[in-house]
Amino acid sequence: MWESVLWGVVGAAPLIVGAVLAGVRSWPPRLLGVILGFGAGALIASIAYELWEEGLRVGGPVALAIGVAAGALTYFLADRVVDRWTRRRGGSGAAGAPLAIGALLDGIPEQLVLGIGLAAGEGVSVALVLAIVVSNLPESIGSASEMRDAGTSRGRVLSLWGAVAVVCAAATVVGFLLADIATDGVRAAASGFAAGALLVMLVDSMVPEAQERAKDVTGLATVLGFAGAAALAFAG
Repeated sequence: MWESVLWGVVGAAPLIVGAVLAGVRSWPPRLLGVILGFGAGALIASIAYELWEEGLRVGGPVALAIGVAAGALTYFLADRVVDRWTRRRGGSGAAGAPLAIGALLDGIPEQLVLGIGLAAGEGVSVALVLAIVVSNLPESIGSASEMRDAGTSRGRVLSLWGAVAVVCAAATVVGFLLADIATDGVRAAASGFAAGALLVMLVDSMVPEAQERAKDVTGLATVLGFAGAAALAFAG
């Protein structure tokens, strides 16, 4: 039980750290774009070598496909709800929201699977934990920086990302407690859900934002992030 609490906190902590880093200094747009590009590459590697492969391994293609479709549609609809809410408020109040939604929809199923694995005695892959850190940190820095640039108070930014981190960490404990009734299909669907939500978020929000800020170096930063996260995945 306490092991799931520990690893839940470790996996979610980068979300708060990124928000703090965004609050203590102003990040130049180009540097922020490079960070977002790096994070996008890391997330692509995480989808391909952690979530997708794990889903296929434990539950097969059908459960994985159901999860991917559910995750993609959930992010798509959630993003549209935020967009409509923003328009009603005159275009303010939702800066950074897409990345925050993506982190939440990715973090919950991802750490749920982590908790299930702990309860099953599979242990924790150091490579997986490092990959989570590498991908979560740029997401929170990017989103929190956008919120700060839009005039959101530091306290509100930290509150938002603190809430996201707490929910994601709690998902690890929930996964641990529900491990006895979680079938392989459920695990595969959870991995697929995270993958589907992340893919839509990457294409709709993270990559365009990185390209707008970093311009011509975005691709290089993305390749670097992909290579680093892929190396961690293979090392595990």
